[in-house]
Amino acid sequence: MNVIDTAQVPLWTMYLVFGVCAVAVWLAGTRLARYANVIAVKSGLGHVTVGMVLLGGITSLPEGAVSVFSAASGAPALAVNNLLGGVAMQKALLAAVDGFIGRDALTVVSASPILLLQATLTMLLLVVAAFAIATGDFPLLGIGIGAWSLPALYLFSLWMISRAQGRQPWVPREHPALRDAEATAAAREPQADPLHAASMRSLVLRTTAGGAVILVAGFFLSQAGEAIGTRTGLGLGFAGAVLLAFATSLPELSTVVSAMRLRQHEMAISDILGTNLFNVALIVLVDAVYAGPPVLGEAGVFSLGLALLGVLLTVIFLIGLIERRNRTIGRMGVDSFFILLAYLGALFLLYQLR
Repeated sequence: MNVIDTAQVPLWTMYLVFGVCAVAVWLAGTRLARYANVIAVKSGLGHVTVGMVLLGGITSLPEGAVSVFSAASGAPALAVNNLLGGVAMQKALLAAVDGFIGRDALTVVSASPILLLQATLTMLLLVVAAFAIATGDFPLLGIGIGAWSLPALYLFSLWMISRAQGRQPWVPREHPALRDAEATAAAREPQADPLHAASMRSLVLRTTAGGAVILVAGFFLSQAGEAIGTRTGLGLGFAGAVLLAFATSLPELSTVVSAMRLRQHEMAISDILGTNLFNVALIVLVDAVYAGPPVLGEAGVFSLGLALLGVLLTVIFLIGLIERRNRTIGRMGVDSFFILLAYLGALFLLYQLR
């Protein structure tokens, strides 16, 4: 049920609100990502910690805000499908942006073993969520046991990734495309960000203001998305998996495009995988604000399909990262092409379940 009564509001107004709020999320999210990068340098925390925790949390603010407001207003399906749909959507966006890097496949010019660990841990969280959906979740202190396990596994993932930094138990064979990408990146010396001259207090205030914008825009996104899904016949499941997932993935899209243009391919993949981990962990927050039974127990077949779709797309990327054959279709890697094909095909099948 909508917190705001949208039944009497014209549908075109809901589309307008949705579009305006999506633009606000894009602008605020891209600025927040930039602030987080500078905070990582000035605070000395490092890009790994800030990228996985602060940046991952910041770019997940839209998903979190929309999902929390949706769950609080009595639409748990919209909330869960926004988070799980966002995981699949972000993988598809990363695959689509693959065409920006030139003649080589994205997974060929990305050689960090950390990416393999991130992808595997992402699948771990998605499988646990899928298992809880398939078997029904059981409440513990007002929250489902399956939902409780997700933030625990997220913290475990952070611990595993932090331990793996600097160690390379698996070293990829050097590929000519990787040497070309590194040479190009070295030739493009980035200009100093003017934000480095700002004080830490100013950066924190700007970050807080950007987060507030996203929270407010997220509230109205959830209300408009629920109204559009209900009144157009798309259904709350499909609206959450596609409409809201796309709008709340705009900060990640902006970050990926920027990283690709700078030839920072591993950063692009790592940002998406890190955000995926955080999104799945946010299900516990959705469960905490929803007044009914555990949300994963009520999610249903549509949500189960989204979780398994996220696993499938991650597996395809993982195969590309391990195999590292420079096979392309046009300017896009074959693995990225199959990710887009699988995503669109799965959406068609899931649409029948709406």
